[in-house]
Amino acid sequence: MAVAQNVFSSKGDVAYAQLRSWILLGTLPAGSRLAQYELADRLQMSITPLREAVRRLSSEGLIELDSHKNVRIASMSATEARQLFEVRLSLDPTAVELAAERRTERDIFEMRAAASRLVPVTQRWGEEGLIAHRDFHRTLYLASHNDVLIHLLEDLWDKSDRYRRVGLELPPGAEPRTVDHEEHFQILELVVSGDSRAAGELTRTHIVNSLTAAAIEALEGDEVTPS
Repeated sequence: MAVAQNVFSSKGDVAYAQLRSWILLGTLPAGSRLAQYELADRLQMSITPLREAVRRLSSEGLIELDSHKNVRIASMSATEARQLFEVRLSLDPTAVELAAERRTERDIFEMRAAASRLVPVTQRWGEEGLIAHRDFHRTLYLASHNDVLIHLLEDLWDKSDRYRRVGLELPPGAEPRTVDHEEHFQILELVVSGDSRAAGELTRTHIVNSLTAAAIEALEGDEVTPS
């Protein structure tokens, strides 16, 4: 019996990780119906672990269940985007300030390595730019060495990724994204030098001009009801 439970847990974790990835990447579009049996076939597993994954994702707000047991990928809204943005505006600068105080030589190595892979987050670079951007910011908040903060930011960044992809499709022009790109290196040097106050302040400015901020404006415009 114990072996069977471990196998079930493993399959449930696989289904959860794969579905979560597809949702965050937009492979399963926001608002679309989730065909559970088709997905189970695609994942080559029974429906049971898939349903367990759906329940977990529902508790995270990434999947919506209604009274008729219909399953849909959670819709995206300006309200959620703004809430995620507001929380990031509080937590990310705090993590960077702590990183400036606590970073180790290993942390600095990881931050510089991630910075070397950065490219401007524009339509030209697409997914490559978003992944490199996320990887760099992860090295910053990992250097805070605060496990609770790291966990919160991992979840926050995951949920914000869908909105960054909305921002990536907007035509903001090259200049804002070039400034954004250069700010990463400035934040890095402030963290390395131990200037926590300046690093936190620049991070706040960086977030205010981020792709998520651009996505909020676009989504708010889409939600305006004509009079």
